[in-house]
Amino acid sequence: MKLDDKYKAVLQILAGIAIAALIFAFSDKIAELQEYGYIGVFFVSMFSAATIFIHAPDWAVVITMGGILNPYLVGIVAGIGSGIGEITGYLVGSGARELSDTKLGKYRDFIKKYGVAAVFVLAFIPNPLFDVAGLVAGALNIRIWKFIIACILGRTLRYILLAYFGAWALAQF
Repeated sequence: MKLDDKYKAVLQILAGIAIAALIFAFSDKIAELQEYGYIGVFFVSMFSAATIFIHAPDWAVVITMGGILNPYLVGIVAGIGSGIGEITGYLVGSGARELSDTKLGKYRDFIKKYGVAAVFVLAFIPNPLFDVAGLVAGALNIRIWKFIIACILGRTLRYILLAYFGAWALAQF
């Protein structure tokens, strides 16, 4: 590996960690974005997904806003924001690929075997360790646009269901 590649890898990892740290530091302010409707849902979801292993309150915002706004649109906006936010984990994984050939267990095997379909499934199911999938996708050099699309589609379906749950729950009161 060339020295330039190592510097690039280290910068990718540091950028991902810096973004996650900043979002975590301002997580109390991020929750306030829900006051801005769909745009707020987008940013809360994006910032929440951009953290690595420490998540902001995106589910609560999606469920709450699904009871106030159009739940279908809340799910779409949250899914797009969340899919874009997952870029940080991907970047860290991509940088780590250049530095070492670490194995990340079952996630690596699953994603290596099924590719973006695995990313879609892992993005859809309630999965607190999804960041590992982003790290693995980056390390396996899955094209970033395929990774983002799979994340957006999986998260959008999940958030549509959560938003409709919020609408249903609000109607019960």
